[in-house]
Amino acid sequence: MLFGVGAYVLWGLFPLYWPLLEPAGAVEILAHRVIWSALTMLLLVALVRRAPQLREIWRVRRVRVLLTIAAAVISVNWATYIWGVNNGRVVETSLGYFINPLVTVLMGVLILRERLRPLQWVAMGIATGAVVVLTLDYGRLPYVALVLALTFGSYGLCKKTANVGAVESLTFETAVIAPFALSYVLWLGLAGSSNFASHGTGHALLFLTTGVVTAVPLICFGAAATRVSMVTLGLLQYLAPILQFALGVFWFHEDMPAGRWVGFVLVWIALVLFTFEAINHRRRQLRLTVEASAV
Repeated sequence: MLFGVGAYVLWGLFPLYWPLLEPAGAVEILAHRVIWSALTMLLLVALVRRAPQLREIWRVRRVRVLLTIAAAVISVNWATYIWGVNNGRVVETSLGYFINPLVTVLMGVLILRERLRPLQWVAMGIATGAVVVLTLDYGRLPYVALVLALTFGSYGLCKKTANVGAVESLTFETAVIAPFALSYVLWLGLAGSSNFASHGTGHALLFLTTGVVTAVPLICFGAAATRVSMVTLGLLQYLAPILQFALGVFWFHEDMPAGRWVGFVLVWIALVLFTFEAINHRRRQLRLTVEASAV
């Protein structure tokens, strides 16, 4: 439980971290995050002796393709999130992770041909209404939130289909993107536009921590996933957007007009219904399993 809380609290506090890397832009920060994450994960693979599993990914074409797609979509997700945080849209980024479970379910229906249960349809309808309300309030689609939810949902779908360990999969993903990230960082340096090592030693060292900042919550999450139930893990996932939302409103003092509050309240109602239905459905499945085994 503590590992799970630790992972989601760290993810929830990310809005305090990314502004420390300014004046670097979102793409430059992303490039450094990929490079240092790749190095951190390669070291981690060596320490926990997962090199055979990493080599297996390279051998299986289907897994390799799925994780390459996952690498591309998580790059878009990371870049969008960093840009949103550093451009005064912390509340909107939190919305993306609030609606992510609902988007994931919708992707399961559209792509995996899964069927929604009645209360899930109600939750999806309320969530759709929330997006309409927020669109009217913002005067535009909440595209930062939608991109975050869609890319993270796609990432989860790729990872679920690939079905490989968290450490070696993230190592592969960052290794795939690292050459592009390194090329971009080198180009910035040659053009004299790099912010790395341009604002003092402390600022440069902060860039180096992006790898650790990426790896530590993942390790905590992996430790929790093997020790607590999926229902508990599903409830814990709301810690991150709750913290992000609180930081956006109370720390960064972002505007929250009445229409925006209405939209968020509708999202929260949808999530309560969705979570309630999921817990009850799991209990019914467990009860049926116990009854069947007793017979």
